[in-house]
Amino acid sequence: MKMQFPDNCIRAGMLLLLVVLAPWLSRAQNGIVVYQSDFGLKDGAVSEMKGVAMGVSPALKLFDLTHEIPAYNIWEAAYRLQQTVPYWPAGTVFVSVVDPGVGTERKSVVLKTRTGEYIVTPDNGTLTLVAESLGIDSIREIDESINRRPESRNSYTFHGRDVYSYTAARLAAGVIRFEQVGPMLPRQEVVSIPYQKAVMADGVIKGTVPVLDVQYGNVWTNIPAEMFQRLGLSFGDMLQVKIMRQGKEAYRGEMPYTATFGSVGVGKPLAYLNSLLQLSFALNQGDFAAANHIASGGDWTVEVSRLR
Repeated sequence: MKMQFPDNCIRAGMLLLLVVLAPWLSRAQNGIVVYQSDFGLKDGAVSEMKGVAMGVSPALKLFDLTHEIPAYNIWEAAYRLQQTVPYWPAGTVFVSVVDPGVGTERKSVVLKTRTGEYIVTPDNGTLTLVAESLGIDSIREIDESINRRPESRNSYTFHGRDVYSYTAARLAAGVIRFEQVGPMLPRQEVVSIPYQKAVMADGVIKGTVPVLDVQYGNVWTNIPAEMFQRLGLSFGDMLQVKIMRQGKEAYRGEMPYTATFGSVGVGKPLAYLNSLLQLSFALNQGDFAAANHIASGGDWTVEVSRLR
C-alpha cells in the first residue's frame, strides 16, 4: 500500500532538511584552487604550496594560472587575474602570490568578487583590475592566529605556502566559511596601481599597455572593441599609433587595421582585435615589442587615431 503524505508535511520536512544542511551549505565551495605566482617552476615552491593544500583536503582540485609572472611584477599579476578569473565558476578560490613586500605591513586578504570567486593575496595592487571589472562583494583580512599553517610561526618569507595556500585550501574545502577568514575590512576598497583607463575624445583614443602577448611579442592594450569601433574604421583603413612610457615617446607609426596577421606582408605592422576583443599591435611573424623596445604596465600609455 503506497503511503501519501500531506503537502504540509513534505514542506516541513524540506524546511527541516535545509535547516540541518544550512551550516554546511554556507561554507561549501566548489573545491577548486587556482594558483599564480612569480616563483617559476625551477624549485619546489609551487609544489610546497600544493602540498599544504593537499594536507588540508586530498579531495581538492588544484590548477595553475601561471607561475611565470616576471619577478616582483605586481601589475602583471593584476592583469592575469582580470584576464582569467571570469572564466572560472563561482566558488573557485584563487591564490595570487607576487609579494615583494612579504613580511611587511601590507595586508593579507581574501576578496570575494560580486560574481562569487575568491582571491587570496597580499593587498599590494594585485587586486587593482579584478576589483574594477568584477566588483567587490567584500574583503576580509586573514586572521593568521587561525588561518596559518600551525608549524610555520617562525617563518616570515613564504606566506604563499604558510598563509595563502593554507587559507585558500581551508576555504575551498569548506573547513572554514568566508566569515571565518578574518575581520571584514571597514573600507571595502583595495590598494590600486594608477594607470590610463581607456577614454576617447576628439577622435583620439587613449589607453594603456596592460600586458604583452609574451610568446609572440604582440602589444595588447586595454582599449575595448566597442570604443575602437567608434573611430569608424573598416579592415584595411590606416591608424596612427603612438606608444609612450611615463610621457616619453617610445614608438610612433602607421599601420592598417586588419582581421588577420596574414593580411600584411611578413615583418609588417598591423592593428587587430585580440582574443579578448581589445586593440592590439603586431608584426606579422615578428616581435613588435622587442623590435620597438616596448614593455607593459601602468606607466605605459597608447594613443590611436584614424589616419586622415
